[in-house]
Amino acid sequence: MQAFFSSSIPVTSYSRSSLFLPQPPQAPVKLVLPSSAPRGSAAAAAARRTASEAAGRSGRCVAASASSSPATAAVATEVPGVMKAWVYDAYGDASVLKLDEAAAVPAVAEDQVLVKVVAAALNPVDAKRRAGKFQATDSPLPTVPGYDVAGVVVKVGSQVKKLKEGDEVYGMISEKPLEGPKQSGSLAEYTAVEEKLLALKPKDLDFAQAASLPLAVQTANEGLERAGLSSGKSVLVLGGAGGVGSLAIQIAKHVYGASKVAATASTKKIELLKSLGADVAIDYTKDNFEELPDKYDVVLDAVGQGDKAVKVVTEGGSVVVLTGAVSPPGFRFVVTSNGAVLEKLNPYLESGKVKPLIDPEGPFAFSQVVEAFSYLETGRATGKVVISPIP
Repeated sequence: MQAFFSSSIPVTSYSRSSLFLPQPPQAPVKLVLPSSAPRGSAAAAAARRTASEAAGRSGRCVAASASSSPATAAVATEVPGVMKAWVYDAYGDASVLKLDEAAAVPAVAEDQVLVKVVAAALNPVDAKRRAGKFQATDSPLPTVPGYDVAGVVVKVGSQVKKLKEGDEVYGMISEKPLEGPKQSGSLAEYTAVEEKLLALKPKDLDFAQAASLPLAVQTANEGLERAGLSSGKSVLVLGGAGGVGSLAIQIAKHVYGASKVAATASTKKIELLKSLGADVAIDYTKDNFEELPDKYDVVLDAVGQGDKAVKVVTEGGSVVVLTGAVSPPGFRFVVTSNGAVLEKLNPYLESGKVKPLIDPEGPFAFSQVVEAFSYLETGRATGKVVISPIP
């Protein structure tokens, strides 16, 4: 994760004493909320678990498909001065997280919009940040964690050009995940985000599906782009059933036109890899990929096996390492949040060529954020761990 330390991003400054104290109420803002039940409802979660159980019996786990009845806008309300938010004021395990029911709604800068959060998602970097692994470049405590967001714009800054109140958006709220990330993140009722980091939510995806995408889909896309993947080249994805890996398979195939996509996973997830578009699905419990005869133009390592990855890359090829040690010709990069990238990928998401993958244990309720973090840190999640609905 040293890759996240390469640059410094200016962010809004908050003091430890002022972040979670009630601010003077701002002018009332009308908020439009979706009237149909979000994907994170109890019924939706129960249905997903039922599907998961059936998938487990058949050895398959199916990527989330687009909702047949997208959320519609109906109920109006006002933005309060305080909100519910998950907060930690010391680094540690998931037990440091506490629900603050009177956290201050973040102020909105000129280039920002205020988003009423409908759904959020967790990433491994959220857990590592909470554990204090990046204190040197972190924002001050206390912290509201969360990078991934999907929700509704309820207020716009004076310099905002495109977005307007009522727009349904998604994005990664900090330009660099670990270079001065926002102190007030997405695990809250509201979050303030620069307009340039957001995109309109893909049509026919619900908020939970949209929230699962931003950090992972941009990491997968930027990694493959930096590695020089292009039409006709081959790629191996290590960790193809994870949040980044599952999207990398699909992006390699449909966005970059890879001629051959291989991926690794455990036995019970091999059929999932095939459903995502992998031409070669490698069961790492049975085969050591580095001992197989095939070589690849690009290897994307999402599981920390860079020393083995370099053994299967072609001469002149590239190895992208997202975690663990880096061996030449492997390299790391700092993922950059960019709404324009999401806009570029939206047609693939809207057409169903690239599908979000939500872990079947979720979505987790807003009250279950501690449980969601604990589950994420088992390393057993398939796709993304999502929090939805957020009140």
